[in-house]
Amino acid sequence: MTSPLRVAFAGTPKFAATALEAIIASGHAVPLVLTQPDRPAGRGMKPTPSAVKACALAHELGIDQPERLHTEAQRARLTASRPDVLVVAAYGLILPPEVLALPRLGCLNIHASLLPRWRGAAPIQRAIEAGDRETGITIMQMDAGLDTGPILLRRPIAIDSGDTAASLHDKLARLGAEAIVEALARLAAGDLPAEPQPAEGATYARKISRAEAGLDWRRTGTELARAVRAFDPYPGAFGQIRGTSIKLWAAHPAAGRGEAGTILCADSAGVIVACGEDALCITELQRPGSRRLQVAEFLRGFALGAGEQFTMPDDA
Repeated sequence: MTSPLRVAFAGTPKFAATALEAIIASGHAVPLVLTQPDRPAGRGMKPTPSAVKACALAHELGIDQPERLHTEAQRARLTASRPDVLVVAAYGLILPPEVLALPRLGCLNIHASLLPRWRGAAPIQRAIEAGDRETGITIMQMDAGLDTGPILLRRPIAIDSGDTAASLHDKLARLGAEAIVEALARLAAGDLPAEPQPAEGATYARKISRAEAGLDWRRTGTELARAVRAFDPYPGAFGQIRGTSIKLWAAHPAAGRGEAGTILCADSAGVIVACGEDALCITELQRPGSRRLQVAEFLRGFALGAGEQFTMPDDA
Protein backbone atom coordinates (compact mmCIF):
# COMPACT_ATOMS: atom_id res chain seq x y z
CA MET A 1 0.00 0.00 0.00
CA THR A 2 1.11 3.59 -0.61
CA SER A 3 1.60 5.86 2.41
CA PRO A 4 -1.41 5.53 4.72
CA LEU A 5 -3.77 8.45 5.06
CA ARG A 6 -5.26 10.03 8.14
CA VAL A 7 -8.91 9.12 7.57
CA ALA A 8 -11.55 10.68 9.79
CA PHE A 9 -14.85 8.82 9.51
CA ALA A 10 -18.47 9.96 9.89
CA GLY A 11 -21.30 7.42 9.94
CA THR A 12 -23.96 5.85 12.11
CA PRO A 13 -25.69 2.55 11.11
CA LYS A 14 -24.47 -0.93 10.22
CA PHE A 15 -23.91 0.06 6.58
CA ALA A 16 -21.32 2.59 7.72
CA ALA A 17 -19.76 0.31 10.33
CA THR A 18 -18.96 -2.24 7.63
CA ALA A 19 -16.98 0.42 5.77
CA LEU A 20 -15.22 1.59 8.93
CA GLU A 21 -14.06 -1.97 9.68
CA ALA A 22 -12.61 -2.24 6.17
CA ILE A 23 -10.81 1.11 6.43
CA ILE A 24 -9.24 0.08 9.74
CA ALA A 25 -8.17 -3.28 8.30
CA SER A 26 -6.60 -1.57 5.27
CA GLY A 27 -3.99 0.12 7.45
CA HIS A 28 -5.03 3.77 7.27
CA ALA A 29 -4.90 5.77 10.49
CA VAL A 30 -8.33 6.72 11.84
CA PRO A 31 -7.77 9.64 14.24
CA LEU A 32 -11.46 10.34 14.87
CA VAL A 33 -14.88 8.78 14.33
CA LEU A 34 -17.98 10.99 14.20
CA THR A 35 -21.35 9.37 14.84
CA GLN A 36 -24.83 10.35 15.97
CA PRO A 37 -25.49 10.73 19.70
CA ASP A 38 -26.78 7.61 21.46
CA ARG A 39 -30.53 7.21 20.83
CA PRO A 40 -33.21 5.40 22.88
CA ALA A 41 -33.81 1.89 21.53
CA GLY A 42 -35.24 -1.47 22.55
CA ARG A 43 -38.09 -2.22 24.92
CA GLY A 44 -36.48 -0.25 27.73
CA MET A 45 -35.76 2.70 25.41
CA LYS A 46 -32.29 3.01 26.91
CA PRO A 47 -29.71 5.21 25.13
CA THR A 48 -27.95 2.86 22.72
CA PRO A 49 -24.71 3.46 20.81
CA SER A 50 -24.78 3.32 17.03
CA ALA A 51 -23.18 0.46 15.12
CA VAL A 52 -20.35 2.82 14.16
CA LYS A 53 -19.73 3.80 17.78
CA ALA A 54 -19.63 0.13 18.79
CA CYS A 55 -17.05 -0.52 16.09
CA ALA A 56 -14.96 2.49 17.12
CA LEU A 57 -15.05 1.43 20.78
CA ALA A 58 -13.95 -2.09 19.86
CA HIS A 59 -10.92 -0.63 18.07
CA GLU A 60 -10.25 2.00 20.77
CA LEU A 61 -10.65 4.90 18.35
CA GLY A 62 -11.42 8.49 19.28
CA ILE A 63 -15.17 9.22 19.12
CA ASP A 64 -17.14 12.46 18.91
CA GLN A 65 -20.94 12.69 18.87
CA PRO A 66 -21.92 16.30 18.21
CA GLU A 67 -25.58 17.15 17.66
CA ARG A 68 -24.52 19.45 14.82
CA LEU A 69 -21.32 20.69 13.15
CA HIS A 70 -22.17 24.34 12.61
CA THR A 71 -19.94 26.02 15.21
CA GLU A 72 -16.20 25.99 15.76
CA ALA A 73 -16.73 24.34 19.13
CA GLN A 74 -18.78 21.52 17.56
CA ARG A 75 -16.03 21.01 14.97
CA ALA A 76 -13.12 21.35 17.40
CA ARG A 77 -12.22 17.67 17.71
CA LEU A 78 -12.50 17.09 13.96
CA THR A 79 -10.24 20.08 13.31
CA ALA A 80 -7.74 18.87 15.90
CA SER A 81 -7.62 15.40 14.32
CA ARG A 82 -6.00 16.90 11.18
CA PRO A 83 -7.51 14.42 8.72
CA ASP A 84 -6.21 14.08 5.17
CA VAL A 85 -9.71 12.99 4.15
CA LEU A 86 -13.12 12.57 5.76
CA VAL A 87 -15.11 9.50 4.70
CA VAL A 88 -18.87 9.82 5.17
CA ALA A 89 -21.40 6.97 5.08
CA ALA A 90 -25.01 7.33 6.23
CA TYR A 91 -23.98 9.83 8.90
CA GLY A 92 -27.31 11.61 9.26
CA LEU A 93 -25.99 15.15 9.69
CA ILE A 94 -25.54 17.82 7.03
CA LEU A 95 -21.91 18.84 6.65
CA PRO A 96 -21.51 22.64 6.49
CA PRO A 97 -19.01 24.23 4.07
CA GLU A 98 -16.44 24.57 6.87
CA VAL A 99 -16.32 20.79 7.28
CA LEU A 100 -16.24 20.10 3.53
CA ALA A 101 -13.21 22.38 3.24
CA LEU A 102 -11.36 21.03 6.29
CA PRO A 103 -9.54 17.90 5.02
CA ARG A 104 -6.80 18.60 2.48
CA LEU A 105 -8.16 15.85 0.18
CA GLY A 106 -11.80 16.67 0.78
CA CYS A 107 -14.74 14.55 1.90
CA LEU A 108 -15.69 11.25 0.27
CA ASN A 109 -19.21 9.85 0.51
CA ILE A 110 -20.17 6.17 0.14
CA HIS A 111 -23.58 6.28 -1.54
CA ALA A 112 -25.76 3.20 -2.12
CA SER A 113 -26.79 3.83 -5.73
CA LEU A 114 -25.29 4.48 -9.13
CA LEU A 115 -25.46 8.25 -9.09
CA PRO A 116 -27.10 10.36 -10.38
CA ARG A 117 -29.94 7.83 -9.98
CA TRP A 118 -31.46 7.81 -6.49
CA ARG A 119 -29.92 10.76 -4.75
CA GLY A 120 -31.29 11.14 -1.25
CA ALA A 121 -32.17 9.22 1.88
CA ALA A 122 -33.57 5.86 0.70
CA PRO A 123 -31.76 4.72 -2.46
CA ILE A 124 -31.90 1.00 -1.64
CA GLN A 125 -35.65 0.89 -1.05
CA ARG A 126 -36.50 3.13 -3.99
CA ALA A 127 -34.45 1.05 -6.42
CA ILE A 128 -36.37 -2.11 -5.45
CA GLU A 129 -39.71 -0.33 -5.45
CA ALA A 130 -39.08 1.05 -8.94
CA GLY A 131 -38.18 -2.36 -10.34
CA ASP A 132 -34.56 -1.46 -11.14
CA ARG A 133 -32.50 -4.43 -12.25
CA GLU A 134 -29.21 -2.87 -11.19
CA THR A 135 -27.88 -0.60 -8.49
CA GLY A 136 -24.48 -0.20 -6.89
CA ILE A 137 -22.08 1.95 -4.92
CA THR A 138 -20.82 5.38 -5.86
CA ILE A 139 -17.84 6.95 -4.14
CA MET A 140 -18.45 10.67 -4.52
CA GLN A 141 -16.48 13.82 -3.73
CA MET A 142 -18.88 15.74 -1.53
CA ASP A 143 -20.04 19.26 -2.33
CA ALA A 144 -22.75 21.51 -0.91
CA GLY A 145 -25.56 19.81 -2.87
CA LEU A 146 -27.59 16.70 -2.07
CA ASP A 147 -25.49 13.86 -3.51
CA THR A 148 -24.51 16.06 -6.45
CA GLY A 149 -20.71 15.94 -6.16
CA PRO A 150 -18.27 14.54 -8.72
CA ILE A 151 -18.07 10.76 -9.12
CA LEU A 152 -14.79 9.15 -8.13
CA LEU A 153 -15.65 5.46 -8.43
CA ARG A 154 -18.75 3.38 -9.27
CA ARG A 155 -19.32 -0.32 -8.67
CA PRO A 156 -22.55 -1.89 -10.05
CA ILE A 157 -24.44 -4.87 -8.64
CA ALA A 158 -27.52 -6.74 -9.89
CA ILE A 159 -30.77 -6.59 -7.94
CA ASP A 160 -32.03 -10.16 -7.66
CA SER A 161 -35.74 -10.89 -8.01
CA GLY A 162 -35.93 -11.98 -4.37
CA ASP A 163 -33.88 -9.15 -2.88
CA THR A 164 -35.45 -7.23 -0.01
CA ALA A 165 -34.16 -3.93 1.29
CA ALA A 166 -32.42 -5.93 4.03
CA SER A 167 -30.61 -8.35 1.73
CA LEU A 168 -29.65 -5.66 -0.77
CA HIS A 169 -28.45 -3.43 2.08
CA ASP A 170 -26.02 -6.12 3.22
CA LYS A 171 -24.70 -6.70 -0.30
CA LEU A 172 -24.19 -2.98 -0.82
CA ALA A 173 -22.55 -2.57 2.59
CA ARG A 174 -19.92 -5.15 1.63
CA LEU A 175 -19.48 -3.59 -1.82
CA GLY A 176 -19.21 -0.13 -0.29
CA ALA A 177 -16.49 -1.32 2.08
CA GLU A 178 -14.49 -2.75 -0.82
CA ALA A 179 -15.01 0.36 -2.93
CA ILE A 180 -13.90 2.85 -0.28
CA VAL A 181 -10.71 0.89 0.44
CA GLU A 182 -9.92 0.96 -3.30
CA ALA A 183 -10.77 4.65 -3.51
CA LEU A 184 -8.53 5.56 -0.56
CA ALA A 185 -5.61 3.59 -2.02
CA ARG A 186 -6.00 5.39 -5.34
CA LEU A 187 -6.45 8.73 -3.59
CA ALA A 188 -3.20 8.21 -1.68
CA ALA A 189 -1.47 7.38 -4.97
CA GLY A 190 -2.90 10.46 -6.69
CA ASP A 191 -4.87 8.29 -9.12
CA LEU A 192 -8.52 9.03 -8.39
CA PRO A 193 -9.86 11.39 -11.07
CA ALA A 194 -13.24 13.06 -10.54
CA GLU A 195 -15.99 13.02 -13.14
CA PRO A 196 -18.94 15.45 -12.93
CA GLN A 197 -22.32 13.80 -12.56
CA PRO A 198 -24.36 13.81 -15.77
CA ALA A 199 -27.37 16.10 -15.82
CA GLU A 200 -29.63 13.40 -17.24
CA GLY A 201 -30.96 10.46 -15.25
CA ALA A 202 -31.10 12.11 -11.82
CA THR A 203 -33.85 10.82 -9.51
CA TYR A 204 -34.65 11.52 -5.87
CA ALA A 205 -34.98 8.78 -3.25
CA ARG A 206 -37.22 10.42 -0.68
CA LYS A 207 -37.24 9.17 2.90
CA ILE A 208 -39.49 6.19 3.63
CA SER A 209 -42.61 6.91 5.68
CA ARG A 210 -44.80 4.40 7.49
CA ALA A 211 -47.91 5.76 5.81
CA GLU A 212 -46.76 4.80 2.33
CA ALA A 213 -46.21 1.19 3.43
CA GLY A 214 -49.99 0.75 3.60
CA LEU A 215 -50.69 -1.11 0.36
CA ASP A 216 -53.00 0.48 -2.19
CA TRP A 217 -54.68 -2.52 -3.78
CA ARG A 218 -55.57 -0.50 -6.87
CA ARG A 219 -51.95 -0.83 -7.96
CA THR A 220 -50.78 -3.91 -9.89
CA GLY A 221 -49.64 -7.11 -8.22
CA THR A 222 -46.16 -6.56 -9.63
CA GLU A 223 -45.92 -3.10 -8.07
CA LEU A 224 -47.20 -4.32 -4.71
CA ALA A 225 -44.81 -7.28 -4.66
CA ARG A 226 -41.93 -4.86 -5.19
CA ALA A 227 -43.26 -2.64 -2.40
CA VAL A 228 -43.34 -5.61 0.00
CA ARG A 229 -39.66 -6.28 -0.72
CA ALA A 230 -38.70 -2.60 -0.60
CA PHE A 231 -40.25 -2.08 2.84
CA ASP A 232 -38.64 -5.15 4.44
CA PRO A 233 -37.47 -4.70 7.18
CA TYR A 234 -38.68 -1.11 7.66
CA PRO A 235 -41.43 -0.05 7.96
CA GLY A 236 -42.97 -3.31 6.72
CA ALA A 237 -45.72 -3.30 4.09
CA PHE A 238 -49.14 -3.75 5.65
CA GLY A 239 -52.81 -4.14 4.87
CA GLN A 240 -55.86 -3.41 7.03
CA ILE A 241 -58.56 -6.03 7.45
CA ARG A 242 -61.26 -6.29 10.16
CA GLY A 243 -59.64 -3.26 11.80
CA THR A 244 -56.33 -5.10 12.21
CA SER A 245 -53.05 -4.07 10.60
CA ILE A 246 -51.39 -7.12 9.06
CA LYS A 247 -47.74 -6.93 8.03
CA LEU A 248 -46.95 -8.59 4.70
CA TRP A 249 -43.40 -9.90 4.39
CA ALA A 250 -43.34 -12.08 1.28
CA ALA A 251 -45.52 -11.92 -1.81
CA HIS A 252 -45.46 -12.37 -5.57
CA PRO A 253 -47.75 -11.40 -8.46
CA ALA A 254 -50.50 -13.89 -9.30
CA ALA A 255 -53.30 -14.37 -11.79
CA GLY A 256 -56.77 -13.34 -10.70
CA ARG A 257 -59.38 -10.64 -11.07
CA GLY A 258 -61.82 -8.97 -8.75
CA GLU A 259 -62.54 -5.79 -6.86
CA ALA A 260 -59.25 -4.35 -5.61
CA GLY A 261 -58.49 -5.52 -2.07
CA THR A 262 -60.82 -8.55 -2.18
CA ILE A 263 -59.44 -11.90 -1.05
CA LEU A 264 -59.90 -14.39 -3.88
CA CYS A 265 -58.45 -17.41 -2.09
CA ALA A 266 -56.78 -18.15 1.24
CA ASP A 267 -55.09 -21.49 1.84
CA SER A 268 -51.68 -23.00 2.60
CA ALA A 269 -50.38 -21.89 -0.81
CA GLY A 270 -51.05 -18.22 -0.12
CA VAL A 271 -53.58 -15.46 0.41
CA ILE A 272 -54.47 -14.18 -3.05
CA VAL A 273 -55.79 -10.63 -3.11
CA ALA A 274 -57.24 -8.88 -6.18
CA CYS A 275 -55.29 -5.83 -7.34
CA GLY A 276 -55.80 -3.15 -9.96
CA GLU A 277 -54.99 -5.42 -12.90
CA ASP A 278 -54.10 -8.84 -11.53
CA ALA A 279 -53.55 -10.20 -8.01
CA LEU A 280 -51.01 -10.56 -5.24
CA CYS A 281 -50.21 -13.89 -3.56
CA ILE A 282 -49.03 -13.33 0.02
CA THR A 283 -46.99 -16.12 1.61
CA GLU A 284 -45.60 -14.61 4.82
CA LEU A 285 -47.63 -12.46 7.22
CA GLN A 286 -47.56 -11.08 10.76
CA ARG A 287 -50.34 -9.86 13.02
CA PRO A 288 -49.77 -7.47 15.94
CA GLY A 289 -47.99 -9.03 18.90
CA SER A 290 -46.92 -12.07 16.90
CA ARG A 291 -43.94 -12.99 14.73
CA ARG A 292 -43.55 -13.46 11.01
CA LEU A 293 -45.33 -16.64 9.94
CA GLN A 294 -45.63 -18.68 6.79
CA VAL A 295 -49.16 -18.47 5.43
CA ALA A 296 -50.37 -21.91 6.57
CA GLU A 297 -49.39 -21.23 10.20
CA PHE A 298 -50.72 -17.68 10.06
CA LEU A 299 -54.16 -18.83 8.85
CA ARG A 300 -54.46 -21.28 11.74
CA GLY A 301 -54.39 -18.34 14.14
CA PHE A 302 -56.06 -15.68 11.99
CA ALA A 303 -58.45 -17.22 9.50
CA LEU A 304 -59.10 -15.35 6.27
CA GLY A 305 -61.63 -16.30 3.63
CA ALA A 306 -62.58 -15.55 0.04
CA GLY A 307 -64.72 -12.45 -0.27
CA GLU A 308 -63.21 -10.59 2.69
CA GLN A 309 -61.91 -7.14 1.90
CA PHE A 310 -58.68 -5.34 2.71
CA THR A 311 -59.32 -1.65 3.40
CA MET A 312 -57.90 0.94 1.04
CA PRO A 313 -55.33 3.28 2.63
CA ASP A 314 -57.54 6.35 2.18
CA ASP A 315 -60.46 4.55 3.85
CA ALA A 316 -58.55 3.24 6.87
